[in-house]
Amino acid sequence: MKLPKLITRLDRYIIGKYLGTYFFTIALLISIAVVFDFNEHVDQFVEYNAPAHAIIFDYYLNFIPYYSNLFSQLFVFVSVILFTVKLADHTEIIAMMASGISTLRLLKPYLISAVIISALTWYLGAYVIPKGNVKRVQFENTYRGRTRVTSARNVQLQVADGVIVYIGNYESSSKIGYDFTLDKYENGEITKHMEASLAEYDTLSEEPGHWIVKNWEERDLLGKQEVITKGDRIDTLLNMQPQDFLITRDQQTTLTTPELKEYIDRQKERGFANIQNFEVEYHQRAATSFAAVILTIIGFSLSAKKRKNGMGIALGIGLALSCLYILFQKVSSTFAYQADMNPAIAAWIPNFVFLFIALYCLKYAPK
Repeated sequence: MKLPKLITRLDRYIIGKYLGTYFFTIALLISIAVVFDFNEHVDQFVEYNAPAHAIIFDYYLNFIPYYSNLFSQLFVFVSVILFTVKLADHTEIIAMMASGISTLRLLKPYLISAVIISALTWYLGAYVIPKGNVKRVQFENTYRGRTRVTSARNVQLQVADGVIVYIGNYESSSKIGYDFTLDKYENGEITKHMEASLAEYDTLSEEPGHWIVKNWEERDLLGKQEVITKGDRIDTLLNMQPQDFLITRDQQTTLTTPELKEYIDRQKERGFANIQNFEVEYHQRAATSFAAVILTIIGFSLSAKKRKNGMGIALGIGLALSCLYILFQKVSSTFAYQADMNPAIAAWIPNFVFLFIALYCLKYAPK
């Protein structure tokens, strides 16, 4: 008995049309974006004497994949509508359905293409693009006048089990933290309290986490007794480094997904609260990739019907929905930052809402 082919000639035809239109759309729209971006920032490039090599290879060579991946769902929508409307205008879809192919069967190659795009965008966003973003962000900080984060206030970290460090003010230029406090707890009770005027990170030490504490006073609480020790200087190893205090703009985009997960877990263990943007970034990478499947269903449902006025209505509705999806993503992310919403829920809410829209549109797609 001959088994049916998993991918037929029809599937290959539609997959080729889909992926070809998708990559053509990316090339066209990103080329326009590069021209507008260069025109907007050329004055800054000249003002900060940015070399041509850095502009091309450090900035734009990483600008293109980052924004291509960021707006991948928009490109998915546009490409699906463009080539599906063309198939409908040429009565190819009518011929396919007249031969007995159902709507769901016709949707199969679309979903295969969407899964390919989802896997590609997830892999690029998780492992490849973050490495390029390191150079892009460094370029923007150097040659576009971005304000760098050089200090931090009221830093509190758990550096070991039951050991809490507090720094009132930290300066990145000198790598010195002022108003240094260290508390050690055992069984919920404080057993040691240290105060110091400053703690300086030893950049010459081969051991990470080597700090020089100056003008310190330590209190050891032994039951009802208290032993006070003072000194001018003491060297100590603490499980914290200067990069743990400073969160720079777009820092989360420069970490691969495994690095992002490790960073989030480490900061949670230390009691560091300002990591919502890292958590949202972590969950959005998967959620945004899956959106290609949902938006493909919506695009197919809107454009599979042949219309006298061509692609105008389908393209208009499609662009409106894709822009609404991107806006919904940004709003839910903002809620995660400011309203203490669970980052995973904030990242996936747009997908759940648009999944219902996709199923509704598919219900009224041509049969």
